[in-house]
Amino acid sequence: MEIERKFLIKSLPDNLDSCSCRQIEQGYLCTDPVVRIRRQDEEYFLTYKSRGLMVREEYNLPLTREAYEHLLPKVDGILISKKRYLIPLASGLTIELDLFDKELSPLILAEVEFDTEEAANKFTPPEWFGEDVTYSTEYHNSVLSQKTQGAAN
Repeated sequence: MEIERKFLIKSLPDNLDSCSCRQIEQGYLCTDPVVRIRRQDEEYFLTYKSRGLMVREEYNLPLTREAYEHLLPKVDGILISKKRYLIPLASGLTIELDLFDKELSPLILAEVEFDTEEAANKFTPPEWFGEDVTYSTEYHNSVLSQKTQGAAN
């Protein structure tokens, strides 16, 4: 089960260069239900996500590089490219800050995952977070993958 809140960003935090960063490329084979392939640095996954907003089922299956490359031409929509910074919070939570490249630039989103819905609902975001878009399907990556160039601006 995935429980997460998602936010737009007003400004980048000062300590970003000191945070761990991953390069992510992901594409969607289907958007209803969500079936995606992802390359995260040199790791590859096939992911299924159920419908939902703050709470949804998520299953990740490992792929080989060859299997990922075989599925790549089957992607429907744009191939999303982004840098993900992992920013630890004092509470033990981690902010996943996504800076989108290519067609979705200059979009920046932050996600925070929680163990319970209660914890998610009690979360107070840092000052540099902007609008809470948790309940907007517009900012699901599967929906963003269907956008045309320049549509995220």
